[in-house]
Amino acid sequence: MSTEREVFIEVRDLHQRFGRHEVLRGVNLEVYRGETLCLLGGSGGGKSVLIKHLCGLMRPWKGSVLVEGEDITNLPERALGPVRRKVSMMFQGGALFDSLTVGQNIAFPLREAGLRDQKEIDLRVRQALEIVRMPGQERKMPADLSGGMRKRVALARAVVEMPACVLYDEPHAGLDPVTSDSIDHLIKDLEVDHNITNIVITHELRSVFRIADRVAFMKEGVIYWKGTADELKSTKDPELASFVEGRAETRDRWDQAAPCVDTDG
Repeated sequence: MSTEREVFIEVRDLHQRFGRHEVLRGVNLEVYRGETLCLLGGSGGGKSVLIKHLCGLMRPWKGSVLVEGEDITNLPERALGPVRRKVSMMFQGGALFDSLTVGQNIAFPLREAGLRDQKEIDLRVRQALEIVRMPGQERKMPADLSGGMRKRVALARAVVEMPACVLYDEPHAGLDPVTSDSIDHLIKDLEVDHNITNIVITHELRSVFRIADRVAFMKEGVIYWKGTADELKSTKDPELASFVEGRAETRDRWDQAAPCVDTDG
């Protein structure tokens, strides 16, 4: 029996630039179905820019992105709806609508996709809240939620259409260690219980070692290194070791070298 893993997303020689700054400089990456891939690197290295290409939110300057073998690079906006139902995104900060209830926030992508059956919408919202362990919270407003609860609602919205893949942009940002741990459990449960592929941008190395099946490390707009979390932990590469150990001089050097681009976290 073959043990070859199925490629779900393939990134080929991806380039992106903003004005004179080339943020992505030829990214090549394969993401396998059902894995949790953590994306690491210094600030301004292109991580957030990269994942926005994976669901068609950004179009590359050069290169291509394939989702389940389909090149989505030049699809018209109306054709990207099915892609975004396969590849959903949990935005940095949650990006909830403050004027909508929790239930309305989670239902938003269902309504955008054309679902009008209120009973079906209510059922799907209820199921999504159960997945993130917030049952019965439909009527609350975002302002009434803690930071961790807002992240859970954002995750519920990302999974309400049961996508094949979820992209996470800094899901641990601003959270205490206990709440970060609960988010990690949810991410891993999605992988194990629902076979959802997770691509997670994070700076929380403790989370990386808990949830990552593989790690991709970005530096200066390319994938500098790929491997397992255990391989990262035991690496002898001086650049990676400095990052893992949190040596300030290395991170400062990377941050100073990286262009300031608002679209990257």
